[in-house]
Amino acid sequence: MADGARGKRDDETAPDLNIPLNLGLITDADYRLMVDAITDYAIFFLDPTGIVLSWNAGARQLQGYEPHEVIGRHFSIFYPPELLEKNWPQHELEVATRTGQYEEEGWRLRKDGTRFWSSLVLTRLTSPDGKLRGFSKITRDLSARQKQDELLRASEERFRLIVDGVKDYAIFMLDPSGYIVSWNTGAKATKGYEAHEIIGKHFSVFYPPEVAATGFPDEELKTAREVGRFEDEGWRVRRDGSRFWASVIITALFDETGRHRGFAKVTRDLTERRRISTLEDEGRRITTFLAMLGHELRNPLTPISNAVAIMDRLGPAADTATLARMSSIIGRQLKQITRLVDDLLDVGRITSGKIHLESKPVRLCDVIDESIEMLRPSADAKQHALVFHSPSADPWITGDRARMIQVVCNLLNNAIKFTPDGGRIEVRLREVGANAEVSVSDNGPGIPSAALPRVFMLFAQGEQEISRPQGGLGLGLTLVQQLVTLHGGDVSAFSKGTPGDGAEFVVRLPRATAPLEKKKIDGNESRKMVLVVDDNQDAAETMCLLVESLGYVTRTAADGPSAVEAIKVEQPDLVLLDIGLPGFSGVEVALRVRREVPHPPTLVAVTGYGQGSDRDASLAAGFYAHLTKPVDAQQLEGLLARLLDKS
Repeated sequence: MADGARGKRDDETAPDLNIPLNLGLITDADYRLMVDAITDYAIFFLDPTGIVLSWNAGARQLQGYEPHEVIGRHFSIFYPPELLEKNWPQHELEVATRTGQYEEEGWRLRKDGTRFWSSLVLTRLTSPDGKLRGFSKITRDLSARQKQDELLRASEERFRLIVDGVKDYAIFMLDPSGYIVSWNTGAKATKGYEAHEIIGKHFSVFYPPEVAATGFPDEELKTAREVGRFEDEGWRVRRDGSRFWASVIITALFDETGRHRGFAKVTRDLTERRRISTLEDEGRRITTFLAMLGHELRNPLTPISNAVAIMDRLGPAADTATLARMSSIIGRQLKQITRLVDDLLDVGRITSGKIHLESKPVRLCDVIDESIEMLRPSADAKQHALVFHSPSADPWITGDRARMIQVVCNLLNNAIKFTPDGGRIEVRLREVGANAEVSVSDNGPGIPSAALPRVFMLFAQGEQEISRPQGGLGLGLTLVQQLVTLHGGDVSAFSKGTPGDGAEFVVRLPRATAPLEKKKIDGNESRKMVLVVDDNQDAAETMCLLVESLGYVTRTAADGPSAVEAIKVEQPDLVLLDIGLPGFSGVEVALRVRREVPHPPTLVAVTGYGQGSDRDASLAAGFYAHLTKPVDAQQLEGLLARLLDKS
């Protein structure tokens, strides 16, 4: 190093320092030595036109040229034909001249014509006066890395092809928030969506609305992220809205740094397998149910048959007390048969979607009071204490009063039936937030925990022995759940399964605003009139006697034209009108009354037609209610009292 390159002491600023400064300036020769010694990078210089001016050991090793073979030649000799056709070397020089640097990765050629994947940086060199002096070019061989990248891409492609080729499983990925980012052939086949229709949407679209509304899809992701995976079986929804039974596995995905990248979801359609299993199970349960149905129908038929035989044997000699006793027996057993038939028909209507519900204000206190009155004789027969804890609040709902009475009666009947003699049954009515809650609890034997999930299943009672003492078809709780669901609510069962702790059923229904109280009309001291229209003389006569026993005046008509005339002349307050009439039907009577009578009376259909379509037709024609024969006397009494303001 030259003496002039040595640093000098500054005695004024650092008089006490005795450290020699041997730092020198690096010369051009030092730079050349350093560049020439580098073997991992090709480092060379180009003039402004791209002619090679220098060549280091790394360039010789990487590209195969000796210095005398390449210096003085244009650097385009390193480029493959497809890039020369694009005049790519000149493009690089222009970009570097304009911006100061050009950088890329791409294929380049060695002397022997072989290709290598290179990383290159072309840097503009200018003199102090700003004049372009040329370019430095640094090239590195990334072939090994490129080979690994290609192998990885090939592996990923093979994996993608494998996944895409799977048709029996829906395999797709979700981002960390649950949005779909990939879609295979199996997913399309299982769920019905094309990739462009579903990618970018949230995976909750595959869940039934009632499930998605609970937040269950997000809970699945939360569990998968916390424990690594989530597994489930349940109903899912296809693009066309149809449901299928799915086996689902969700796996959380993390990269090598532990960062959460999303989820892999595998879904398999198990509908057919479940159908076969369900058919076998349903077949067994229905076979038991049918045997039980025969048993339950024969039970009330036996005392009816015996009572009829007794009355036939006694004939005119029968005393009044015996006849009254036999009549009471027949009446009770007919109610039992009617209840069984009604339950069966209701299940059929609900499962086929043909049940009709009224949508009117319903006071739940009245529903519970009437239900308790209907079931109190049964409770008294078993010496049960049947208690209603009246609330301070007075909740109302919107729905079908008769169906809600059916719900409460079924729950009460269930508690009465399964609680040993001398038990206690309690009914509570509460307001909880926006809902009204009706609970029915008992202190009976309770429900085993294993049986709780099945208590609302159709024919669940049928899995028990036919000889069980409680009887019943196992339809009551199924009807409760379905009717409550149709009212927009839900029902739950709770039990510890230990004797004495009993069971509790809780019905939750959305509350509604109480209607404004109607004022009673004053000044009407006369009794209300009911017109009974039926072409069956015995049916009309017995119905009149029943209505008169309730304190009303009656008139009769036997065909359609007579009914219309009687309504115009007699001006009854209410008409109990049969549908199947001579002349024209009860529906036609209702339509004519609406057209021809200025102030038409309340019409109630009383008919043997009990299908949902029959009920719908009655209501559409203007009937207030639809009663199916044989009419329950207590139900009729309650209906007349409500409609005719009789307290």
